[in-house]
Amino acid sequence: MVRVEDYEVPSELRRRLDVVDFATSVHFVNVYREEGDAVIELEINGAYDYLAYQADNRMTIDVQTLTPEEAEARLKEQFPYSGEKLSLSFQDIEVRNVLQLIADYVGLNLVASDSISGNITLRLQNVPWDQALDLVLKTKGLDKRQTGNVLLVAPAQEIAERERLELESQQQVEQLAPLVTEFVQINYAKASEILSVIQTGAGGGGGSDGEGEEGGSSSSGFLSSRGSASVDARTNTLILRDTASNLERIREAIRIFDVPVRQVLIEARVVAARTSVGKELGIRWGGNVNNASDTPVVASGSLDQTSSIGSDLNTSGGTSYEMSYPDALVVDLPAANSNASSFAIGVAAFDYALDLELSALETRGSAEVVSQPKIVTSDGQEAYIISGQSIPFTGEDGETIFRDAGLSLRVTPQITPDNRMVLDLIVTQDSLAAGGNAIDTNSVTTQVLVDNGETLVLGGVYRTEAVTTVNKTPLLGDLPVLGALFKRSSTSEEKTELLIFITPKLVREGLASN
Repeated sequence: MVRVEDYEVPSELRRRLDVVDFATSVHFVNVYREEGDAVIELEINGAYDYLAYQADNRMTIDVQTLTPEEAEARLKEQFPYSGEKLSLSFQDIEVRNVLQLIADYVGLNLVASDSISGNITLRLQNVPWDQALDLVLKTKGLDKRQTGNVLLVAPAQEIAERERLELESQQQVEQLAPLVTEFVQINYAKASEILSVIQTGAGGGGGSDGEGEEGGSSSSGFLSSRGSASVDARTNTLILRDTASNLERIREAIRIFDVPVRQVLIEARVVAARTSVGKELGIRWGGNVNNASDTPVVASGSLDQTSSIGSDLNTSGGTSYEMSYPDALVVDLPAANSNASSFAIGVAAFDYALDLELSALETRGSAEVVSQPKIVTSDGQEAYIISGQSIPFTGEDGETIFRDAGLSLRVTPQITPDNRMVLDLIVTQDSLAAGGNAIDTNSVTTQVLVDNGETLVLGGVYRTEAVTTVNKTPLLGDLPVLGALFKRSSTSEEKTELLIFITPKLVREGLASN
């Protein structure tokens, strides 16, 4: 049930919703108003569990159906008694008799302490026998210990004192037990690391053969107060000296810790795609006119090379002359790229010549660079790989400084019990910037949870750079239509996209050993 205080539910929303067709545990949803509050009531069938949370102004209730096994486990957590039910109704009956009745009912052998005395009055209907027994024991300050089908009942203080005496007796036996020396070969872990686990308390008394590290005795952890442990680093062997019973506990601990560490293959793919488009449009034109005195009137410009347009102009029956094309240009704004295509036209009449050249260039380029570093590392161990070059730079004091530019991957995996992986990742893609005096850096630092063999996109960078350049003659280049004869324009657009993918894979033990 969800209650929203002081909220008026619209009349069209006050109704009963049948949601059986959705095949969930919720069969009906009732929305109504009660005492000035809005109430949403869920009618749920069967055993269920739910999770309610709020994000911004939205309240979400997630209802999940429980299997019979899950429902039984939840019931045991809430009510730990599961014995066969019985009914007891007695007044002023001896406690020893009640204990005997319960033991006979469930078929247990009863051992009752002589110090149990007193009477009790009780009336219990359909109560599990183990709950009824606990009620009787707590009422009279008693406690129980069950071994097999034998039930021991005594006052709680008496049982605690008896167990204390038993523990002291075991400790005395251990103090008198002979010490045994054992050599344990460690296969996968470091012997020094295993030593630090079994020897949680540092102390003297241990030794080594000179090849390893000094051990010590400990009054806590796996070693007894008389025990000692040392390690031979050369052979990766533990040297243990303790009682036989304690050595068995230590061997069991070593079997748990000395296992091969699982390995992970980390495969990263860094895809850098680049697309560029450029356009240039230029013009150059000029002319030459003869006056009556045959002296040419020239509108001048400047070019690096001459053109043959109009160079062999010959008037009919008159004096032939050569007109220099570069000096005849009024507008000299060709396409800046020398690879631009051009179209030129020249017109020569009796006393004038006109030269016109249009140049245009369109460039398209695309490139894709895929870097795919791979690295294998153990569970919980950091791994680092870099591929690139060291670029020298001059520092402020004139000293040469080297900086790495390239692709680097730093990862620390953690394998979960369900064979998924938590990855702490730092992926960096560096490159030398234009001009050669700086480094462009693209980096991703994150922590992700990934399934075995799953490919995940960590992130991406999308960048667009557009440049427009216009060279023109002042005023004349701004004229409508005719202004195109007095200017040069160029546009360029470059798009860069960087994507980073990561794929972790568990390395099978057989494959790793091969």
